[in-house]
Amino acid sequence: MFNEPKIDDKIIDSHLHIEAWKNDEVGSFIDAFEPYREGMNLNGLNLCSLNNHASGVANNIMMALYKLAHKETFAHGCLHHVEYPITANVPAGMELVTQYKEMMEIGFDGIKLIEGKPTCLKPLGGTLLFPTLDEFFCEAEKDGTHIVFHVNDPDEFWDYDLAPDWAKDTGWFYGNGTYPHFKTVVKEVETILDKYPKLNVTFAHFFFYAKYPDKLEAMFKKYENMAVDITPGTEMYFAFEDNHDFYVDFFKKYSDRILVGTDATFPWESYTHAWCIDRLYHFIATDKVQKAFNDRNLTGLNLSGKDKENILYANFERRVGSDKPKEINKEKLLAYFEKYKCLFKEGELEELEPFIDKYLR
Repeated sequence: MFNEPKIDDKIIDSHLHIEAWKNDEVGSFIDAFEPYREGMNLNGLNLCSLNNHASGVANNIMMALYKLAHKETFAHGCLHHVEYPITANVPAGMELVTQYKEMMEIGFDGIKLIEGKPTCLKPLGGTLLFPTLDEFFCEAEKDGTHIVFHVNDPDEFWDYDLAPDWAKDTGWFYGNGTYPHFKTVVKEVETILDKYPKLNVTFAHFFFYAKYPDKLEAMFKKYENMAVDITPGTEMYFAFEDNHDFYVDFFKKYSDRILVGTDATFPWESYTHAWCIDRLYHFIATDKVQKAFNDRNLTGLNLSGKDKENILYANFERRVGSDKPKEINKEKLLAYFEKYKCLFKEGELEELEPFIDKYLR
């Protein structure tokens, strides 16, 4: 199925999504990434759920069911926002901190936040500094729970002359005055981390700081539990290539702060995931020069030993606290399904019911 060879080193893809019920290649979402995992010889996958602005509360249940079906799978659940913009008027029992505790009891391995992406942040009210999210951060810091946090997008998306056409066409131009500025959101994140400095957080897409490694390094030095992943964002890899020798040293110095992920998304075809993990693997573990994003060259960093192991899998395992996914509590998951099915989008209940019957009843 794939042109890329299987990967011999241990590797965990720490950042994937399911955004459809089925496709022609695999069929149902319940097996979405199995051709990819088996075809590339991956040791584990981490599914990241998306909140209701991007997907929906049913996405959490899909992730948990996938964990039940495939024991190599980790999952990070999302927080569901009952209303937009966010207010304190949340129905009793659906507070964000309550949802968080429910997901931990179900057996999720962490939490995924996409609230910092501009298209999600704007409808929430344009700020990350709201009390109900603060309550979640407080509990997550106490528990040491791993958070995968998408904050901002490439800063050129705020400049019309620099933003690529594909971003404008997708609705990802943010310089029209209706979105909080890149730097404003960064300051809010720093405010959160100053308040909760031990937060176990991995910022997706290198925090969109590949052009500003000095700023990223300053954050690493200040916040001991902060990490980033190298999930594309293609602009990140252009910066890596343009500053190759610098980044060889940077990745060695901070090999305990960097995770591998692809952003592989079902229903995309599996060969696209395989192509991406192949490029990321060779970027970390070899000095191979490959055609990668936008058909530009990408030169491997040729890391070895502990540096390579950290980035390919060990950092992720340390952050979730285990080399094995948590087990799903079926009783808690069924209760979660019954509680939140009132928030499902049209057609989702009919899609999920057969899997609930098969795995939980």
